[in-house]
Amino acid sequence: MAKPPQPIRHFLDLDRLDQPTLRHMLDAAAACKRGQVPGGDPRPLAGKSLALIFEKPSTRTRVSFELAIKQLGGEAVVLERDSMQLGRGETVADTARVLSRYVDCIMVRTTKEEKLLELAENATVPVINGLTDRTHPCQLMADVMTFEEHRGPIAGKRIAWIGDGNNMATSWTHAAVRFGFELAIACPRALMPPCEVLGWAANEGGKVTVTDRPDEAVRGADGVVTDVWVSMGNGDAVGRHVLLAPFQVTEPLMAKARPDAVFLHCLPAHRGEEVTAEVIDGPRSVVWDEAENRLHAQKGILLWCFGKV
Repeated sequence: MAKPPQPIRHFLDLDRLDQPTLRHMLDAAAACKRGQVPGGDPRPLAGKSLALIFEKPSTRTRVSFELAIKQLGGEAVVLERDSMQLGRGETVADTARVLSRYVDCIMVRTTKEEKLLELAENATVPVINGLTDRTHPCQLMADVMTFEEHRGPIAGKRIAWIGDGNNMATSWTHAAVRFGFELAIACPRALMPPCEVLGWAANEGGKVTVTDRPDEAVRGADGVVTDVWVSMGNGDAVGRHVLLAPFQVTEPLMAKARPDAVFLHCLPAHRGEEVTAEVIDGPRSVVWDEAENRLHAQKGILLWCFGKV
């Protein structure tokens, strides 16, 4: 009797997966970083192909995914906004159906979450969320991996998010619930994370608090995180700078965190805006390890999507 088909392993958001599943990916990522690919085969994805769709430009996401699939034995096809018809000359659903006939996995870095979900609903291969305006789960996998390399298990720790309540803040909220750490978010009242995200965290029993006082959020923190004040697609840059100026991560602010607290930033960074050069280039910054770990985290995600871990 033929075995029933296995469900497709999409990596869409952290809140859609349980903690053991996410841990399997992080364990695989750490093993790959040590040069010990799970299963013993250094090229477990030989013959597999990954489509990389970029409706938003990227450095780390593009390089890390392209190298990750190649180093695991597979191939990548890069599709940029101006060279494809996603959602313009062709529906997202039709693009999903066509690509599923060509490749074994699809990564998409796009704007509206609806495009990601429509791809996943119509694809017959795994779909990975490389970024949407709502979330950035791949980055969070690298962030958790980096924190734990420097400070041990993140469960029970306190992380402070300082700045805009954007897609990164949402993914940090998802991560706080899934990995069991406390998250203190400091945002201007006009830029708070979505109410439904905070409501989800509360219903899940997460320890997530929101304040408009950065000093309150960082007090006793084991890690301090921020992001750019103006992302791709944001309007009113001047207004956002005015709102966020009191939320700059400085040495005096870091001094209110634990003495061994680390600083994280998903990059690119604007020194003198969301963070000072003294902090991001200082001894407590782990941003370069964080950037490197995008490569290893992507390997863990790909291996899981392909059923290798």
